Amino acid sequence: MAERVKPRRYDSPRRREQAAATRREILAAAQRRFERDGYAATTMAAIAAEAGVALKTVYVAFETKSGLLRALWHLLLRGDEADVPVGDRPWYRDVVAEDDPVRQIALTAHNSRLVKERAAALMRVIRSAATADADIAVLWDRIQSDFHANQSAIVEALARNGALRPDLDVARAADVLWTLNHPDVWLLLVGERGWTPEEFEAWFAGAVREQLLGSAGAAP
Repeated sequence: MAERVKPRRYDSPRRREQAAATRREILAAAQRRFERDGYAATTMAAIAAEAGVALKTVYVAFETKSGLLRALWHLLLRGDEADVPVGDRPWYRDVVAEDDPVRQIALTAHNSRLVKERAAALMRVIRSAATADADIAVLWDRIQSDFHANQSAIVEALARNGALRPDLDVARAADVLWTLNHPDVWLLLVGERGWTPEEFEAWFAGAVREQLLGSAGAAP
């Protein structure tokens, strides 16, 4: 009996690039809809229409609306779709490895500004949706815990270099950095009061130096 030959799955770089481009279009459409209308009022059908694709295409790519929101969050937080967490990103690792505490805080402030320009508005959407959607509540809790852990790692690096104010321990200093760096502060100052991103970055760096550093915290 002749062996049945399975049909070969057609694949090509061009098809992969087309699929990636479609995924990017869906994510961009979802961001516009979520930030404009909120999570609850945004349907998968509305996102498909915004992106100019079939509804089935959206479901094949992301399965659920919460899965789409999660993918969008990761994209805006990290800056690309590579499956590499913030803690392993070169821009974050450079901060933790920096020996100069003033430079370390300046890098933190700059990275903070870039991330918030991409993701702060969506973070507000996620926090609002978390009160009514269990899947998004899990995402929100993970965002908060990961964010605090990343701030703690920066503070621990400052402590290893002997730069923390003597009256601060790592836990309290991490809470202070987490608070100053929280997107809520960005949304108040940039979103509500009209500060520019550059003004926020300069203020944030100065506030962190003042709050966390000892004699090493003199302005550069």
